[in-house]
Amino acid sequence: MYMRRRTSVKHIFIINPTAGKSDSRQKIYDMADSLRQNHGLDVQCILTKKQGHATELAQKLCESGEELRFYACGGDGTVNEVANGIIGYDNAAMSVIPVGTGNDFLKNFGDDAEKFRDAENLWDGPQFPMDAIDVNGRVALTIACSGIDARVAKDVHKYSESPLLDGKGSYIYSLAVNFLFKGIGSHWIVTLDDVPMEGDWSLIAVCNGRYYGGGFMPVAEARMDDGVLNTLVVKKVNRRTFLKFVGPYAKGGYTQFPQYAHCSCPKVIRIHSEKPDIVTCLDGECVTNSDVTIKMHDKKLNFFGPEGCSCNRTARA
Repeated sequence: MYMRRRTSVKHIFIINPTAGKSDSRQKIYDMADSLRQNHGLDVQCILTKKQGHATELAQKLCESGEELRFYACGGDGTVNEVANGIIGYDNAAMSVIPVGTGNDFLKNFGDDAEKFRDAENLWDGPQFPMDAIDVNGRVALTIACSGIDARVAKDVHKYSESPLLDGKGSYIYSLAVNFLFKGIGSHWIVTLDDVPMEGDWSLIAVCNGRYYGGGFMPVAEARMDDGVLNTLVVKKVNRRTFLKFVGPYAKGGYTQFPQYAHCSCPKVIRIHSEKPDIVTCLDGECVTNSDVTIKMHDKKLNFFGPEGCSCNRTARA
């Protein structure tokens, strides 16, 4: 159910000054000032200073109990950090003003994604609940993945600084490096609910949303408010087969490879390794462990956006 905004709301712009290929701070300051002058809103802009700072800022502000609307001004990493800070607080909701390189989260909104670039379209927009993924106690909104794709994502940040590469270009370059020099498969025990499967795996993608890696869409039918985690497991394959697989995989075509890829909707996904080699990517933020537990978060995330927008705009039936 969509909810209109409540009165006496504070509007907090959390800005990552290092996001994107150019400095967007003044643009955000101008938007915030416009809301203050044109609508008499209580507006505050805060710059992040380190990794994880957006989570710290958002959580501390939420603890005040005041009615808050947060604007995550950055890329997918900033969105993820703000989400981790506000989830579970009924007095807080968030939206996004994209200034990062990939902005995969907003691709779920289809053509409405462009409307998020202007705070004028957001400040009084409807609020609605959104599912979230719990990964060892941390939140992901779109996709939590482990395997070669997560290793690729971990390296993308190194290449995204190049002026010659956009978000998808950085991803493809990182994919080539990992594919050619670091191998494809990892030996893990993957347990879907109570069914363990030991073997060599190329990747495991747990999907609440549909996009990652600069626009790759592993499970096109994933929806962000249905309480379901669409989980795709892909066995280890050789390089030749992987080259055939990655194109259809990027467009949600995993069903073309039933002998290697299988999608289901377990409640809990566990991955175990004898060594700490499981790189897991949460909306672009990467962590490394020997044991990973992934499940639907027990709290909903309060999100707001432009009138008429839908986080399932691009989902296939």
